[in-house]
Amino acid sequence: MANVPDTIQTWQMIQPFKKDRDTGDVTPGTLKKTQIPVPKLAPGDVLVQVAGCGICHTDLGYYYYGVPTVNKPPLTLGHEISGTVVAVADDVQAWMGKEVIIPAVMPCRKCLLCKTGRGNRCLDQKMPGNSMGIYGGFSSHIPVPAIDLCPVTNRGSIPLEKLAVVADAATTPFQAAKRADVNVGDHAIVIGVGGVGQYMVQILKALGCATVIAVDINQERLDIMRKNGADFTVNSMGKPSKEVSGEIKAFRKENGLPGFGWKIFEVSGSKPGQELGLALLSFTGKLMVVGFGPHKVEYSISRLMAFDAELIGTWGCLPEYYPSVLGMITSGKINFEEFVQTRPMSTIVESFDEAHKKSPDQRIVLVPDF
Repeated sequence: MANVPDTIQTWQMIQPFKKDRDTGDVTPGTLKKTQIPVPKLAPGDVLVQVAGCGICHTDLGYYYYGVPTVNKPPLTLGHEISGTVVAVADDVQAWMGKEVIIPAVMPCRKCLLCKTGRGNRCLDQKMPGNSMGIYGGFSSHIPVPAIDLCPVTNRGSIPLEKLAVVADAATTPFQAAKRADVNVGDHAIVIGVGGVGQYMVQILKALGCATVIAVDINQERLDIMRKNGADFTVNSMGKPSKEVSGEIKAFRKENGLPGFGWKIFEVSGSKPGQELGLALLSFTGKLMVVGFGPHKVEYSISRLMAFDAELIGTWGCLPEYYPSVLGMITSGKINFEEFVQTRPMSTIVESFDEAHKKSPDQRIVLVPDF
């Protein structure tokens, strides 16, 4: 294992945020810089030197809201990873030295879900920063199965660390579009055009959607999306769902668009966003729940029956879709670099805090600087 240190440098979550249900007392989350062992690689595994790891809303859920992880703390968070293979098991020698993207979820490929095309929700899947023991992306290195890696063969002038966002922010929308059975000529609405939603809009347009409407509470984001695939935008700040629905209905009528069959992608993960998505769901439509939020919403599910509509959750992305999304980025079909920023990994505490207070307009990718 040449050029590989004896230990992995890492930022571990020692404990997540906790709130006592009885007293309301709060125990803040804790991140600590530490070292963990470099493991002996099992057959089929490689060791990747991390180039960059993106901060995802899911990481913030683990840290600030106490969302359970499969492996309990202490563990290293981070599942949006790009890097270079620096060590390999004997049976996967061909991966040595390759630049790669590590899928955020890696299926077992053996179970019935995997064999029937639903491996993105494999119950035995591996997810860095959650179900891979102590290993995650906010570190210098990470061991992973080689079978799921996406090779980066032609990135041009794009820095490898920035391509970390392909591992989740850019591929999760692609999986959602596939799950929604998006076809050329479809009409779609994207609620929330932050770190993931901005790619949702662009991917829908790249896949041939005739109309894409973007909804957000940030006008600057909406203006940017008008230049990147959105045909119409609605600023929902302070507006009830009925008013937002009215603006969309007026746009439909003005452009002769149908009032049925719309595919809605709720990407904000916010309670207002989810309530809006449910309010907009109508005849033969589909509402895809892409964003995560810890809250509950009320809905009369009989409306699904009356509308012959569908409410569908979507999780992660199948590794086999990664090359398609990477190709969209490297070919310029998706505006990529405008929506990514890099920072030293030593700023992780401040960056977590900033991203928690306000979803950044540019995805934050942390670059190891141990």
